[in-house]
Amino acid sequence: MRNLNFVLGIFLISLVIVVAIISFFWTPIDPNKMDFAAQFATPTAAHPLGADNFGRDLLSRLMIGARSTLYVGLIAVGIAASIGSLIGALAGYFGHLFDDISMRLIDTLYAFPAILMALLLAAIFKPGTLTAMTAIGIATIPIFARLMRSSVLTQKNLPYVEAARAQGMAELSILFKHILPNSLSPIIVQASLSLAVAVLAEAALSFLGLGSPPNVPSWGNMLREAQGFLSFSPYPALVPGLAIIVTVLGWSLLGDGLRDMLDPRNEP
Repeated sequence: MRNLNFVLGIFLISLVIVVAIISFFWTPIDPNKMDFAAQFATPTAAHPLGADNFGRDLLSRLMIGARSTLYVGLIAVGIAASIGSLIGALAGYFGHLFDDISMRLIDTLYAFPAILMALLLAAIFKPGTLTAMTAIGIATIPIFARLMRSSVLTQKNLPYVEAARAQGMAELSILFKHILPNSLSPIIVQASLSLAVAVLAEAALSFLGLGSPPNVPSWGNMLREAQGFLSFSPYPALVPGLAIIVTVLGWSLLGDGLRDMLDPRNEP
């Protein structure tokens, strides 16, 4: 609780998660209900955060958008963390030819940022939520692979690993039962920081039409729809923009707090 970054990060992310959970059961108004009498409405009792160019309630759409953003971010980072960590662990522990080949492939992935990867996948398949998740996940794999490889290289020559090997344990058992649990701290921190990047990437892909379908009120879609009407009302762009800022800030603060807490060099 003395770590202010961690506390603030947990608070902001908990707020977004609670809003997303509530949206499964309740929203003030149907997020896709059009009310042309309320076009560009300012915040009122009927529309607490205002309304967009179709008179749709921004609060309801914001709540649904939180669900979409968390879903895409968590799945994408989960894909990257699991695949990247596995590749990095095997490369760092066994080395030699497998290390050389896998790391060269990882280096190749660095040339494909999430947006470029989404364009490639959209050309092969079609734009959508699955495309966005896959693109963000694949583009983030190299970060986790490099980080896990570095951590395993540090751990594999320590005395506790030599003791396990002297007891006759199989190499894979040593890796998965002993080395990996001691190498997860940087992965946990990186996962939190990568979620902040994933939120931005998902919003950017949706803004470009490569993410969530147009009928899904994601925050990126809301920004894309609002860009042509800023002179009429700032609320349709301000609401999802602030939501993205709060979510990215929350994940970033949480990652910074976890980094400080899990660093063994810091005093308790």
